[in-house]
Amino acid sequence: MTRSTITTNETLPLRVGEFETLAEGLDYAARGQTGCNFFSERGVLNRGMTYREIREEALDLAPRLVASGLERGSRVALIAETRPEFFVFFFACQYAGIVPVPLPLSVNLGGREAYVARLGAMMKRAAVSAAVASEDLIDMLREAAVEANVARVGSHAEFREMSAKNGFLRPLERQDPCYIQFSSGSTSMPRGVLVTQKAITSNARGIGQHGLALQPGDRATSWLPLYHDMGLVGFFLTPALSQISIDYLATTTFARRPMLWLRILSEYGGTISFSPTFGYDLCLRRSTNVDPAQFELSQWRVAGIGGEMVRASVLQGFAERFAESGFDPKAFLPSYGLAESTLAVSFTRLNTGLQLDHVDRESAALRGVAVPVSHGRDGAAASVRTFVKCGRVLPGHAVEIRDTDDQRLPERSIGRVCVQGPSLMQGYYRDLEATRAVITPDGWLDTGDLGYLVDGELVITGRSKDLIISNGRNIWPQDLEWAVEKLDGVRAGDIAAFALGDDEDNERVVLVVECRTPDPEARETMRRDVAAIVQKTAGVGCDVVLAPPRSLTFTSSGKLSRAAAKADYVAGRIRDVNEDLQDSQQDAPVLAMAVGSD
Repeated sequence: MTRSTITTNETLPLRVGEFETLAEGLDYAARGQTGCNFFSERGVLNRGMTYREIREEALDLAPRLVASGLERGSRVALIAETRPEFFVFFFACQYAGIVPVPLPLSVNLGGREAYVARLGAMMKRAAVSAAVASEDLIDMLREAAVEANVARVGSHAEFREMSAKNGFLRPLERQDPCYIQFSSGSTSMPRGVLVTQKAITSNARGIGQHGLALQPGDRATSWLPLYHDMGLVGFFLTPALSQISIDYLATTTFARRPMLWLRILSEYGGTISFSPTFGYDLCLRRSTNVDPAQFELSQWRVAGIGGEMVRASVLQGFAERFAESGFDPKAFLPSYGLAESTLAVSFTRLNTGLQLDHVDRESAALRGVAVPVSHGRDGAAASVRTFVKCGRVLPGHAVEIRDTDDQRLPERSIGRVCVQGPSLMQGYYRDLEATRAVITPDGWLDTGDLGYLVDGELVITGRSKDLIISNGRNIWPQDLEWAVEKLDGVRAGDIAAFALGDDEDNERVVLVVECRTPDPEARETMRRDVAAIVQKTAGVGCDVVLAPPRSLTFTSSGKLSRAAAKADYVAGRIRDVNEDLQDSQQDAPVLAMAVGSD
């Protein structure tokens, strides 16, 4: 019978991130009995693997990688599947002096051809010397490797069968790189974030000691993808550097059966788990026929939110729905981070739940100042915009809000979010131009996000490149998208809002809405309703494009790419369903099937 790893080591004292390299951290964790647990598509425990076992297998594999001729500091691409092999190979690279490069799965990447091309571009950018995947994905990896000119490609089994003769250990040291993480927002030209040992250990220490205050008895649960910084750092490397047991559900399994997340949390006593807002929303929407009393969530002390804008209304709905499960809304822990800072930048205070800031919408839109106003719980009035505070920056780090001239702005002024600290990346790998574009002359990272500070806490308002400017007013595209998704027949993630025009004063707002109904009358009703809700929400007119399902592009972490939606619309790759019907009557049956499908 397969058994899970224990929650608390019986004799090994808890040390939270007190290490200078990943290898040193695993060496210590291996002295205990905690580890990683992998669950099937049905929520059945497939394997419990202690950190000792991970270390033993990694130490067996590392000399084989060295003996194969891989030079110290060379890069090895690893398809980041949620399975034991990825963990072993990642740490084997640390012991072999090799830099692992986690690559994404084919989730939301536009089909086989697009996925293969993306893998090839990433491998070429990282100049990898070898690439590894499971038997399920090896054919696509081999195909991508041809374009990237990578000759050494194999399955996990093939690499493990290589000879270890003349191989030896040469662990990466404190001054060395640790891994290359491709930024989830880099959908066209991939940018690899070079993370050093210093950066990962300092970030894991800040997360564990200050953000989460890890303690004996903590147990983590995750469905987050391991190719994304929140999954890789937050729920693989930080637990390993803190001897925390963790229960894993594959991301694709969560997407199909989100309630398994809550079931595993309940049955195995998970105390810490994170998700973007959409994960909580998915559970909420799928819980219609579920009895919340079947779950025991009272022990869930940290229900983190990160990876995208935090939506208070969704989280409040989740808390209400699962109150009968013992879920405490004070467990919500909004945070802010990005791969360029390894992961975490700020956390709210533990056991305080969502801290909301209600501001005057017009003042924020016209003057860029978040003027506080008194308002009710949901902030739904047209004159009020409600933001969720993302807390204070980690110790040893700093955050400033700056204007376009790099001048520091006072509290409640909306501007560019810039951060500094030991967790910052060394730079984008082999991309000096991209690095210079985000590192300010005085050495701060321009995150590309907009926000403001209030009482020293960070509030994020959106991405600077996505901001819509209409007649001198700033409009946050997510405000429009969130309003439209409340309409009947529109799903969360079906909408992209952006602006088109020659200059800021001549921009027009465009809403692309994926349309699933083949009924012409229902489509026109949807079109009118979308335009009306946008007018009501932001006071602007808009062009409404009803597009077929799956028209929108998402990043590897599941975020909507508005820039890709805009580019596809301008290039004619996104077209209104009515235009397609008019232009090609012979395609009508196929189009109707696509529109009517899920």
